[in-house]
Amino acid sequence: MPFTHAPSTLIKFWLAVSLPLIAWDSGYALMRPWTMEGGFLHWPLWVPYKLYGEVDHVYGWEAFNANSGFTSAQSFLNVVESLMYIYYYWAWSSAAVSVKVAGAGGETRRVLVGRPAAVALLVGFSAAVMTLSKSVLYWLCEYFSGFENIGHNSFMNLLIIFIIPNGAWLVFPTIMCFKFGGELVDGLAASTPGKLE
Repeated sequence: MPFTHAPSTLIKFWLAVSLPLIAWDSGYALMRPWTMEGGFLHWPLWVPYKLYGEVDHVYGWEAFNANSGFTSAQSFLNVVESLMYIYYYWAWSSAAVSVKVAGAGGETRRVLVGRPAAVALLVGFSAAVMTLSKSVLYWLCEYFSGFENIGHNSFMNLLIIFIIPNGAWLVFPTIMCFKFGGELVDGLAASTPGKLE
């Protein structure tokens, strides 16, 4: 049986939500100071970043004035990840074929088949690992710096403006890593003989 792959509804939802947000976020970070308060690009698109930069100084004037390269570096990687996710979704949506789902009463599902499925899955898995690793690094930088950039906040501000929104970039990429990684392992295991002679 050939290797097949299709993104789950949850993964398609996550890509539909996260890709525009990442484009918005990367645009802000890579075009600072023009997108910051007082910059000619700040209003109306990046106005919410005034508040966010006060909560997370990595995005505020503190980091910018200190010539911290972390914000722009992680945003550059966001662009790379996004291009990988776009390729993944494009590969599936442009080349998937309809197949009948066993035991689903004649229901069909669109899947990629063979090498295109394997390549798309590998690219999607790699992007998810990048996203998760970068997100963990972001949180670890805060922990190991004594919460230098977010420690000044009240717990409620931190929870609502930092932890919940940024936590999504830990949860969904983790789900993708397990799902995609499991499919890769299953595909590799299915293509190997049971025992060597």
